[in-house]
Amino acid sequence: MTDQLPVIQIGHHKISRKHRPLIIAEMSGNHNQSLERALKIVDAAASAGVDAVKLQTYTADSMTLDVMSGEFYIDNPDNLWQGTSLYELYQKAATPWEWHEPIRKRCEEQGLILFSSPFDESSVDFLQKLNVPCFKIASFENIDIPLIKKVAATGKPIILSTGMARASELDESIRAAREAGCRDLILLKCTSTYPADPAHSNLLTIPHMRDLFQCQIGLSDHTPGIGAAVAGVALGVTVIEKHLTLNRADGGVDAAFSLEPDEMAALVQEVSRAWQALGQIQYGPTVDEEKSVYYRRSLYVSQNIKAGERFTKENLRVIRPGYGLSPKYYDILLGKKVSQNVKKGTPVGWDLI
Repeated sequence: MTDQLPVIQIGHHKISRKHRPLIIAEMSGNHNQSLERALKIVDAAASAGVDAVKLQTYTADSMTLDVMSGEFYIDNPDNLWQGTSLYELYQKAATPWEWHEPIRKRCEEQGLILFSSPFDESSVDFLQKLNVPCFKIASFENIDIPLIKKVAATGKPIILSTGMARASELDESIRAAREAGCRDLILLKCTSTYPADPAHSNLLTIPHMRDLFQCQIGLSDHTPGIGAAVAGVALGVTVIEKHLTLNRADGGVDAAFSLEPDEMAALVQEVSRAWQALGQIQYGPTVDEEKSVYYRRSLYVSQNIKAGERFTKENLRVIRPGYGLSPKYYDILLGKKVSQNVKKGTPVGWDLI
């Protein structure tokens, strides 16, 4: 597996196509306003084998206005959050800032990386004090150039979701990040619908995006199940982010498109298998296949033959195992005289002619 892009280090993990994709469990609002539940999500993430837990750092006031009508109110039967205002939604989903430290501590105890998505300058400053190793820019903020510049100025790696963004908008955001000091940037292919329809995921954009922007590409996946994530591995993603909840039946703002712990464990396992299966360009038997070579077909004497008799379709067959001459010599050998008595079951070699 070859990749010309530089390796990016986040915590104790190296990120590149030469390494298994970094797997992030997104907590978002699945804590359901319970710190105890948030800590249990961390424990579940660790048990599932993920590498990192991600939070979202904001307040309702930093996200929107406390208005209950018009464009500030969700009145769409097809919307997961129908019948609530944006302000109310963010109040329910927000992770209290005072929870960040105990969550960080639990992640440290479990050997997990903790980082977050900031949504304004104050949250960037707060996360800096928490000493997060990187920052995530959410899809809905990928056009917030002032925020991107603020994050880039920290010098820490940026993971930027690309949901809804046109190529021209991504170009502006990437240029802003680079000019403000970001050296390590990972773009996440993302479809910003909740849940997302696999048919609208367009994963074939991943290699194109990598070539276009010369960045490592990951996947922020809101589709049901783990199929899209595993497919992303085949296309070269180096980071995979999925929402995690303890139990979808418990409800919550993100529960409907989140994985449960056993599903997250399956994702970790199948992503690992898929990444291992990529291997390298290889023809001919692998080391493990060498023993199997002898069970291929080859030419064998199928009846006793006396010296001077000829090979015929009755006494020369293509069968397993593979200790005789290659089957490609079958037509050449038909009609040739044998030089000695040959017993049934003898592998055919040139010495018999």
